[in-house]
Amino acid sequence: MKTFFVSKACIPFLKNGVNAHILNLSPPLNLDSKWFSNHLAYTMSKYNMTMIALGLSGELKKYNIAANSLWPKTTIATAAVRNLLGGETLIQMSRTPEIIADSVFYILSRSSSQCTGNTFIDEEVLAEEGITDLEKYAVKPGSRLYNDLFL
Repeated sequence: MKTFFVSKACIPFLKNGVNAHILNLSPPLNLDSKWFSNHLAYTMSKYNMTMIALGLSGELKKYNIAANSLWPKTTIATAAVRNLLGGETLIQMSRTPEIIADSVFYILSRSSSQCTGNTFIDEEVLAEEGITDLEKYAVKPGSRLYNDLFL
């Protein structure tokens, strides 16, 4: 619910923007039961963020405020991955956070009146920008990468 309330609180300020965007870090909706049965609370919280982006997209389109979501195709090297999910082994099969940062840059550079209501995947965003060599984002170049949840 924080995502909803923070977004709602920002809308008056975004209405004054020139190219206003809301971008949630949340996955495309995938209703495969494996995501619900194995980690229901996490799935609900992430899908909630995606549904908020999709709903706000329609609600805010008349104000030229975009609302989208972005999700990584492969695991991103974060403290949660290192400390909770897979340790150093999974970190070595991950990408650096810079792939998300670059994807965010390209999404936020797009026209908010045209680019709204999307559930983006980082690699697809970069491919649309002509960036297909993603090796520089690997924690360990040449290693096998681990697909992130929900994909």
